[in-house]
Amino acid sequence: MTTRIGVVTFPGSLDDSDARRAVRIAGAEPVALWHRDGDLRRQQVDAVVLPGGFSYGDYLRCGAIARFSPIMEAVVEQAKAGMPVLGICNGFQVLCETHLLPGALTRNDHLHFVCRDQRLRVENPETVWTADYADGQEIVVPLKNGEGGYVADERTLDELEGEGRVVVRYLGGNPNGSRRDIAGITNGAGNVVGLMPHPEHAVEALTGPTTDGLGFFTSALKKLVAS
Repeated sequence: MTTRIGVVTFPGSLDDSDARRAVRIAGAEPVALWHRDGDLRRQQVDAVVLPGGFSYGDYLRCGAIARFSPIMEAVVEQAKAGMPVLGICNGFQVLCETHLLPGALTRNDHLHFVCRDQRLRVENPETVWTADYADGQEIVVPLKNGEGGYVADERTLDELEGEGRVVVRYLGGNPNGSRRDIAGITNGAGNVVGLMPHPEHAVEALTGPTTDGLGFFTSALKKLVAS
């Protein structure tokens, strides 16, 4: 049976088509999900990707309006039940707004939009979305954000570090002021992951700086097939 991974499109989503392509290249069937559709069971998806972009124009606060869309009610419910969910850039912001992940993403400390190929170190290869990486593996994927600074109180940061919930960390200089160079985190169960860089833009040698991002999608596929 084909593994189906849904990719949500909000008004203002930018990278939903890229995420669907990454899912397809990884070997799963991409399923387009609309933000007003609150019935994930009808779509019969095995996992969900929240893509990058500017959901609802980021007019209130990044991800704050998307958090109340019908699709997110279903995503939160299913994520708590164990469904794999990956939030990329704006999707990471949405996951924090829904409290599926702790902390928040704030304006870059230098107050400029950043767009570059970013070195990362994989800190946790045990999540659903990172199982194809080795502990400490260094990868390069594109980064593009204006509000990508990850912040949380010291207690939360200590918990993330102590529980091994920092998934990826910036190398070669902090691009946005994220606390402790954090580029991505996971929930305690390891099925929900949010990261600011864009692995979906590093899945083909022709279009990406590397193919290092493909592992996020193949990891989920293998976990789902094995379960």
